[in-house]
Amino acid sequence: MTADVREALRDLNIQLSLLNRRFGGRVELKDVDWTCLDLINRDGPLSPTTLARRAGLHPATMTGILDRLEKGGWIVRERDPESSDRRAVTLRSVRERNSELFELFAGMNNRMDSLCTRYSVAELEVIADFLQRTGVAGREAAEELAEG
Repeated sequence: MTADVREALRDLNIQLSLLNRRFGGRVELKDVDWTCLDLINRDGPLSPTTLARRAGLHPATMTGILDRLEKGGWIVRERDPESSDRRAVTLRSVRERNSELFELFAGMNNRMDSLCTRYSVAELEVIADFLQRTGVAGREAAEELAEG
């Protein structure tokens, strides 16, 4: 069964990658741009350095990504008033744009809502726990690879 779970996760990864790519095409975001925007939406506001670390990207790579996100009206760069470095900025998402994202993901969200009604609360707790632990395992494996 472990092999079946791994295979199902591989398929899920592929399907979500395809969904994200198609989604990104609709709002003119590259995969890496979408990942960074999602991190800012979920965990922000963030500094560019923190975002680079969470996204597993070199800080120099962030400039182009942030330029595209800002130009597209997805984020704003705000001066950090608490920093002694006048160049320090904080990244904040433009929450007013989120309705566009929600509309694009409505099909998937509706399918997930329908799918979840087929499971009991206890089963959903097990599924949520498994997915959260899988996320942690993925983050740890990515960090391990980054360390070389």
